[in-house]
Amino acid sequence: MDTPIADFVRSYAASGTARLHMPGHKGRPFLGCEPLDITEIAGADALYEASGIIAESQRNAAALFGSGRTLYSTEGSSQCIRAMLYLALTDRPAGTSNVVVAARNVHKVFVYAAALLDLAVVWLWPEGGSASICGCPVSAETLEKTLETLSAPPAAVYVTSPDYLGGMTDLAALADVCRRYGTVLAVDNAHGAYLHFRRQPLHPLDLGADICCDSAHKTLPVLTGGAYLQIGKNAPEGFREHAKAAMALFGSTSPSYLTLASLDLCNRYLAEGYRERLSRISVELNRLRKRLSDSGWKVLATDPLRLTIAASAGSTGIALAERLRRGGVECEYADREFLVLMATPENSPEDLERIAMVLGENHERHAPLVPLPLAAGEQVLSIRQALFAPHETVPAEEALGRVCGAPTVSCPPAVPIAVSGERIGREAVELFRRYGVEQVDVVRESRQ
Repeated sequence: MDTPIADFVRSYAASGTARLHMPGHKGRPFLGCEPLDITEIAGADALYEASGIIAESQRNAAALFGSGRTLYSTEGSSQCIRAMLYLALTDRPAGTSNVVVAARNVHKVFVYAAALLDLAVVWLWPEGGSASICGCPVSAETLEKTLETLSAPPAAVYVTSPDYLGGMTDLAALADVCRRYGTVLAVDNAHGAYLHFRRQPLHPLDLGADICCDSAHKTLPVLTGGAYLQIGKNAPEGFREHAKAAMALFGSTSPSYLTLASLDLCNRYLAEGYRERLSRISVELNRLRKRLSDSGWKVLATDPLRLTIAASAGSTGIALAERLRRGGVECEYADREFLVLMATPENSPEDLERIAMVLGENHERHAPLVPLPLAAGEQVLSIRQALFAPHETVPAEEALGRVCGAPTVSCPPAVPIAVSGERIGREAVELFRRYGVEQVDVVRESRQ
């Protein structure tokens, strides 16, 4: 497959041209990558007005993913999430509202985007609760019951799948409900860019979603920040027409050509034997899951490239992460209950063997996974009002009864416990304590 961006960048680096343009390093090697780091010079195209090599590369990506349109981001899925919500709001079908129905385990960038766009949000909460703030399994029945209570169809239904622990939602069932109610399904697929290339594709667009974001850099060999905005073939026509404008609204006018070149090269990687490499690592991970389960570890059902382990009663995920670190393995995420590792075909069999050897046998009992309290605080201000109001920071233990200003959460997992505009209740304070949140941003109270 052609790689027009990478070819241009390499050709320019080798040309010996005097660089009287940005960036300031002028191609001189400090890190070593500078000769390939350019700006939007003649022939390099422009990301948000793409008509040349970038447009060609994006068409290649769209053909690989089977999308109606694929656009590149060099600012991760964060930029794509803002663009998705903008498109859902501005190109929504007639008769729909400015409400978005969203599963509660959103990334905090969703909250910021809702503030910028002044969206109202109706939250979907997990049936029976969830053992982690990262999870919010939503059934078609729950979604339908929620949509039945609204006076008009929402601008969009928004879910995260896979979630940070690797939990996957039945997107096909949700897409069917959305079609019947005349709304669109938008998916944060940041952790699942690879899912289209399985023998049985599980990418959101394959399952009926209208639009989604894919963080290419999370699971594909792309530099950090590389992502896709993916628009389905059956999405509203305005999504495809206005996608570039939506991305430009929230994106830097100085996109990284190193990241663009890596997205471009990834097209060839996906086209040349990736399905077989993905199948092999999936088989190897399944073997590792069984080996760990047979050794006494509690391994959760997840997306194919994730390994999520529940800590035993006498330990924590954080302690397991430290144990692996001492053995030369760095994990993706750990908290009190869970340890998360992410693999790709670029991991060797030796990498997986090291995990098994370091963890060894587990002889501790497993406590049952207990659902967390639902921190469903009363919404007393809109998200926009709360985020744009004056704020102050208070100790988490003193936040009870205060109104959340900006979501206070670490990244990862960047899933808010309390959302802007909500009055912080006892359940939220308990979760702050559980997740080590010591300071909370709240709306400053007026003093007479």
